[in-house]
Amino acid sequence: MLQHVLLVFTLAVSVSAKDIPVADATAFADVTKTAAAGDTLILQDGTWADARLKIHVEGSVEKPVTIKAQTPGKVLFTGDSRLSVGGAHVIVDGLWFQNPTGEESIELRMNYTHVANDCRVTNCDVTNDLPAAKTKTSTRFVSIYGSRNRIDHCYIAGKTTEGTTLVVWLSEEVQGQGKHQIDHNHFGPRERLGKNGGETIRIGDSKTSMQTAACMVEHNLFEKCDGEGECISNKSCGNLYRNNVFKAVSGSLTLRHGNGCRVENNVFLGEGANATGGIRIIGEDHIVTGNYLENLTGDEYRTAICFMLGIPNSKANGYFQVKRAKVTNNTLVNCEHNVLIGMSGDKKASLPPIVSEISGNTIQTSKGEAFEIRCAVDGISMKDNQTSKEAPKIDKPANFEPIGPSWKK
Repeated sequence: MLQHVLLVFTLAVSVSAKDIPVADATAFADVTKTAAAGDTLILQDGTWADARLKIHVEGSVEKPVTIKAQTPGKVLFTGDSRLSVGGAHVIVDGLWFQNPTGEESIELRMNYTHVANDCRVTNCDVTNDLPAAKTKTSTRFVSIYGSRNRIDHCYIAGKTTEGTTLVVWLSEEVQGQGKHQIDHNHFGPRERLGKNGGETIRIGDSKTSMQTAACMVEHNLFEKCDGEGECISNKSCGNLYRNNVFKAVSGSLTLRHGNGCRVENNVFLGEGANATGGIRIIGEDHIVTGNYLENLTGDEYRTAICFMLGIPNSKANGYFQVKRAKVTNNTLVNCEHNVLIGMSGDKKASLPPIVSEISGNTIQTSKGEAFEIRCAVDGISMKDNQTSKEAPKIDKPANFEPIGPSWKK
């Protein structure tokens, strides 16, 4: 009897879950009216020009809704194309947005009220290889809303217009959003924008910076992401950045706003590029530990490890005083500038770091001083740091995790 019940259940699941071929944007709009948990929407190979795809559907852990390419990498979205996904447990797999011209390419919401939760974008490309467009419109390649979404094994590169490449948005009205995972992606070259707004990743913004986003950014490769001085701009609380590799990036991982973030076991390699940076610290309760920084050429904001001065009674978009920072067990090798304490980003900035610790770091200093001190440091405990003119005898960390779309291997 039990076997009969199980057989009936299995047949019911297999009948309800459908593979649905989708030929174009019109067909996609029709399919979304009846799509249900367990369905797979198979986008047909070819070029989808100026295609606007919107879907709001509720899948489940056991039966997600999948939107995938017939052949990974052979479904090309061009022009002002956009995929907007709302609902829960939706997987987007194997799509390629090529030379996008719209304000968004992939957004994890269908509209302002229908965001995405527990959704995944994997094995996808968003790339541009055309010259910079003459536009004043701020654009994004990927915008993440809602909670617990994942972006993984994607290749994202070539953005030339103003606006962050990938943004995590937090709501001023709805608390508790975030907890996203951004992992195993290859963020490829981005040329200099020449002004603010050229970040590769931004998590939050000034208005929501005191919210806990609790996002995880790990096992990504950032390569020649030169859009502006902040390759990553942290603007929320409780985020974790670990096991990422930054190669020839003319910018830094910047803890710009927000508190309580952890920067751990990342690798920063200058590789002879100009103005390559490391980690910049602003705010409270940050931990920077176990990172490896080599041959970085940047100074001031782009110093290998930089502590900023705070502004008294700072506004949300200003500079908050560094408090209770722990910078421990990092290794700096052959950098032009190593640890700068007291960098001023504003004429009103005067507050030095306090109740902070710099300990157990190894600094090889053949090119410059181990510490450049521009403010009072009596609020910092400095101990067990080793400095020398010889490179430390340690194995250089490496990231051998698979990154980017599998179909590009």
